[in-house]
Amino acid sequence: MLAVDDKNESSPYISVVVPVYKAEGCLDELYERLKNSLEVISTEFEIILIEDCGGDNSWGVIERLAHADPRVRGMQFSRNFGQHYGITAGLDHCRGEWVVIMDCDLQDQPEEIPRLHEKALQGYDVVLARRGQRKDKLIKRFTSWCYYKVFSYLADIQYDGEVGNFRIMSRKVVENFRMMRERLRFLGGLVQWMGFPTASIEVEHAERYEGKSTYTFSKLWRLATDTIIAHSDKPLRLAVRFGFMMATISFIYGTYILARAFFYGSAIMGWSSLIVSLYFIGGIIIAILGILGIYIGKTFDETKKRPLYIVGKSTFLNR
Repeated sequence: MLAVDDKNESSPYISVVVPVYKAEGCLDELYERLKNSLEVISTEFEIILIEDCGGDNSWGVIERLAHADPRVRGMQFSRNFGQHYGITAGLDHCRGEWVVIMDCDLQDQPEEIPRLHEKALQGYDVVLARRGQRKDKLIKRFTSWCYYKVFSYLADIQYDGEVGNFRIMSRKVVENFRMMRERLRFLGGLVQWMGFPTASIEVEHAERYEGKSTYTFSKLWRLATDTIIAHSDKPLRLAVRFGFMMATISFIYGTYILARAFFYGSAIMGWSSLIVSLYFIGGIIIAILGILGIYIGKTFDETKKRPLYIVGKSTFLNR
């Protein structure tokens, strides 16, 4: 779904895009802090809140905020689509000259936005908020570190694991982002691929205002596999290399067996090791076929050309 601009309204100077999931307890605080921080830059701003059907009263709070302040614009998906689809929807409908993306849990602090904007005015189209000291649990920091290391290796890009979604981007970056409609969405990878002038600043990472992270290990694993597949065919190339390596080792070992049998003779033995080797090679073949199947399946999904998301309710879209 592409943007539907309000032609009768003047475009704001800065937009803030916030995907919302199970956040009814922090939205009022988020709005107040965003309003106070954005008014330091300009009174012409908009806050776009995209509710991803978390099952709580987040949408009711968004409607109340939008009714009280027309600079708040809200939409709710027809079902749960995921965080990066929420970001995509916000970028499709934002109108600002500068656009900030941040999470809703207030670990990304609104008070850092003026600093991001100030850095962007020095000639950068993208300014990233780099979290020096993350206020997450040790296990989450460790799994995030592992994820970004593996992602950087398999996707063939150097991605900073201390950078999340919190950033400011120019209108030029947003317009180019809108043209990329692949289903496998990963904001950081897509923006980095575009190659616009980018800088980063150190920001303070806060504790969660309320609740706990909804990213389970299975969700993180799925996100990791999807983003790697979306940005690189390196797993396929590694599978090919591994296959050639196994074939080379087998050829060398087979040559050794023939030479030993020719010069010294050889009794028939080693059935256990043979069976283990067969199962090992069979497992490798199945795994490689599985990797190939995943790529084919994702290609099939892309050919359907379904919309990336569906808006169920909105406070500003014409229906």
